[in-house]
Amino acid sequence: MSDHQPLDADQFAAAEGVADWRVVDGFARAVFSTGSFAAGVRLVQAIGAAADAANHHPDVLLTYPRVAVRLVTHDADGLTTADVALAREISALAAAQGAAADTGAITSW
Repeated sequence: MSDHQPLDADQFAAAEGVADWRVVDGFARAVFSTGSFAAGVRLVQAIGAAADAANHHPDVLLTYPRVAVRLVTHDADGLTTADVALAREISALAAAQGAAADTGAITSW
């Protein structure tokens, strides 16, 4: 079982630093407009490195010209503080690479 505190959708949404994210179907989701496929690949690589370092692995969908990410703590069967922490880090990585959050593009996938 996860050692991270479980959160409901409202608690996740109220957490500081997750404005790029929405909870849909039990997952925290974000979409970042990268502007090019190559920029998307770079963002996916950065997300992968951050996920490995945190030992918390999101689902990532690379398309042109976006990267979609969804988070959930599988061993907790829901959202936890680990998802908040990784969401913050992913948003920071995206911003550092010039990829803007596109909350209007968040879908259920």
